[in-house]
Amino acid sequence: MFYLIPYLHLAQAVLSPPATRQEIFIPQQIRPLPGQLDTVPVFNSNNPEVVKTEGILLSTFPPQGKRVPAAHLNFSFQGRFDLFSHHIARAIENPNDLRTLYLGVIVYNPSDRPVTINILQAASYLSQPDAPFIKLPPMQDNTLGNIYAGPGDRVMNDILRGKRQQGWPAQLIIPPKQSQMLMNQPIPVRSLQPPLNGRSTLLRLYSNGPVYLANLAMFAKTNADGSERSPNLQEWEELLVNGNLAGPREKAPSPPDRPTGPEIYGRVAAVAIGSRWRAQVTDTRSSYLNIPQPGQAFSYGLSTLFMGTMGTGQNQSAKLVVRYPGTAYEAHGNYGIEYNISLPLMNNTPEPQTVSVLFQTPIKEDKLIKPGLRFFSPPEPQVFFRGTVRIRYNDDSGLPQTKYWHLVQQRGQMGEPLVQLKMPPGQRRLVEVDFLYPPDATPPQVLTIQTINTTKDN
Repeated sequence: MFYLIPYLHLAQAVLSPPATRQEIFIPQQIRPLPGQLDTVPVFNSNNPEVVKTEGILLSTFPPQGKRVPAAHLNFSFQGRFDLFSHHIARAIENPNDLRTLYLGVIVYNPSDRPVTINILQAASYLSQPDAPFIKLPPMQDNTLGNIYAGPGDRVMNDILRGKRQQGWPAQLIIPPKQSQMLMNQPIPVRSLQPPLNGRSTLLRLYSNGPVYLANLAMFAKTNADGSERSPNLQEWEELLVNGNLAGPREKAPSPPDRPTGPEIYGRVAAVAIGSRWRAQVTDTRSSYLNIPQPGQAFSYGLSTLFMGTMGTGQNQSAKLVVRYPGTAYEAHGNYGIEYNISLPLMNNTPEPQTVSVLFQTPIKEDKLIKPGLRFFSPPEPQVFFRGTVRIRYNDDSGLPQTKYWHLVQQRGQMGEPLVQLKMPPGQRRLVEVDFLYPPDATPPQVLTIQTINTTKDN
């Protein structure tokens, strides 16, 4: 069991018709991805995913003066940091209670001078109506940025393009010893069938002084005429001081020192370290990457994780500096983390070669059953990745190209080429692949470089 398959699209797996499925094995090398995560802290709020009771989702405030000290992790942010939040409201079990759930991010300045938070990039979307989980083809040109399925997919698409969503200010100035709301956003379920909705948020921030953050969940307040209103700052502050953790709590993760299988990773409520993974992929002691021999391929792991390293021994999951007991031990899945991968390819063969770069979702393994990748034909019905990947390169005419591909990949899907290059002998070509790992995806994936065997049979 992989405990990161999201509630919002489980129905797809249930409704898909059965198919005759066979396993395909491709013998090849799988390599660890060079580089590493940076040291930018990430406020990572994803536990519980489905929120039914009000309370604290994640607080890094000091515990002093709080009714439930254990709900506060005592971590301050300064300089560059990110905020990731991914939560769902669901009234299916209690359809008579259709109150709107609000997510409130409160920020406190503990210092004696004003603190300015620059909102460098920001995006926050609902699954309904902003980004419903619609069925999409495996690969589509997303140059215009208008293709997405699910709020996490849409958020990552915006941030990849450097956007700050309309409605977010460029700055938030917090007076000394005071709090302000960075976010106060609804997750409505009324009039939805079923009454189920989710919100994904990613903010890239810079603070010129120390600040504490908390993500809180509260149902809408009621006006005298019975209409709803959003909670105000005072009500959020009262919940912060007197509230307990929101519920229901997710299933506890498997202890990493005692893996028993099937692995339960749990969901994250923590501060993780790492916002971006930069990889310059070259051969050892070289400034370029020799392409595979004709008919061969090699792959690099993407978002590999504990008990899912694809034979590389590399766990790319962001480590946590503070977390709640009962939540994930690492930021499994690296939701919201950006990958920037440079491939300085070189054709070191004496013949022209055709080279493909593919994004793939093989069957997850830790230690490989045999050296290579395993796929299903057709893939299994569960969607394991839906998101936009950017690829930059010079085409066969030498002209610079930037392509945005929206991918939907199911478990065991081999994928289609992001680009195919015709490389003369001795030619070098730089290919750059960038994406943000989206929530509502299930790792790991791989980036594959493949040289097509063009030798004709005699």
